[in-house]
Amino acid sequence: MKQNLLKCLLAVSVFCLFLTGCNGNISKEDSSSEETSQNNGKNQGKEKVTLSIWAGEEDKEYITAVTQKFIKEYEKDADINIEWSPVVEGQCRTALLNDVLNGADVYTTTDGDIQTIVAGGAASPVINPEEIRTSNIKSAVDAVTIYGTIYGYPITADNGYFLYYNKKYLSSEDVKSLDKILEIAAKNKKKFAMDWTSGWYLYSFYGQTGLKVGLNKDGVTNFCTWNSIKNSIKGVDVANALLEIGRNPGFKNTTEWIKGIQDGSVIACVSGVWDESLIKDMLGNNYAATKLPTYTVAGKQIQMACYFGYKMLGVNPYSKNLDWAHKLAAYISNEENQKLRFEIRGQGPSNINASKDNEIMQSQAVQAVLAQSEFSELQRLGGNYWDPVTEFGKLMASGSTGGKNLQSILDNMVKMIKASTVG
Repeated sequence: MKQNLLKCLLAVSVFCLFLTGCNGNISKEDSSSEETSQNNGKNQGKEKVTLSIWAGEEDKEYITAVTQKFIKEYEKDADINIEWSPVVEGQCRTALLNDVLNGADVYTTTDGDIQTIVAGGAASPVINPEEIRTSNIKSAVDAVTIYGTIYGYPITADNGYFLYYNKKYLSSEDVKSLDKILEIAAKNKKKFAMDWTSGWYLYSFYGQTGLKVGLNKDGVTNFCTWNSIKNSIKGVDVANALLEIGRNPGFKNTTEWIKGIQDGSVIACVSGVWDESLIKDMLGNNYAATKLPTYTVAGKQIQMACYFGYKMLGVNPYSKNLDWAHKLAAYISNEENQKLRFEIRGQGPSNINASKDNEIMQSQAVQAVLAQSEFSELQRLGGNYWDPVTEFGKLMASGSTGGKNLQSILDNMVKMIKASTVG
């Protein structure tokens, strides 16, 4: 990693930052009294710009570094002051829509919330849509595109899941097939671990089958065809495949795959980039990651899919410095600063060129999640999806329906998924 660059940036930030309370103001004006005195004459006539930005507490180091670079980049054009407040992505939508007039000029949010933010009139269309389209992977661009208009600046493309595996037991050829993974795991009295109590993960068996689930136009209720009897791959076909996996001695339904890897009982698992450092440390030279395998359903090999998420920067249309807010968002999301985000936060970039950087190419997890993104879908689901799928996943993982009719089980699950949220 470019440690020298990072150390320099952080060293500069020690002298250039003045943090006040929870607002964490980042201001060029506060660099030092001596510098301010020396520049008073120079700054006369220059535009004074104050911008606010919301980002999570964990982004503090990154935001500090990149905003100082932004201030330096434009010091000849304006006297810039940037005020940072720690607002996590999951809280951004509510905080913004509750008081958009006093919301941040630039904010960090997710693909799951950007449509609601746009509908609430709290997102300004980007000023460089063609640049966004050509510099970022298509799925990230799609995530910030609402009714044909781009409303956000993509900054990450890594919120998905893929396969981690132990090279002591599994080869790169073995992990192409879930059947083979289970066979080798069972033979060695080991496990392939995955969480079937979560609809986020269980979706992986449906995404490439033609069976669909998603959000209706009302933005609240779901549609679902997981019980279809007309599709080329029927609902019972997938359910039977799940039951067979559930009965396999090489499979374990669990949320604690890290413990399994640590004690040696798990040789492959499904997770995301957030587990890379732990798994890499545990497996050492036997560490590897790749896209999800295929699995057998209705006599066919079907690629496992995943839900995939993206982070992005939005710009408040009520910003008093709207042009500068867009400049800041575009700057933070550019190729160089997405590389810096990876160095500091370990997050995978959405920028095409950044993802080809040597250091990022060496991250097997980032490369695995990018490869898996080809077989992914944005998560757009109403609240009634989760509980019935959890119960269904538990039942399938047990390997038995307990004598109940499988089609009836599917029909009942789908009925609950599609149920109205009113009354």
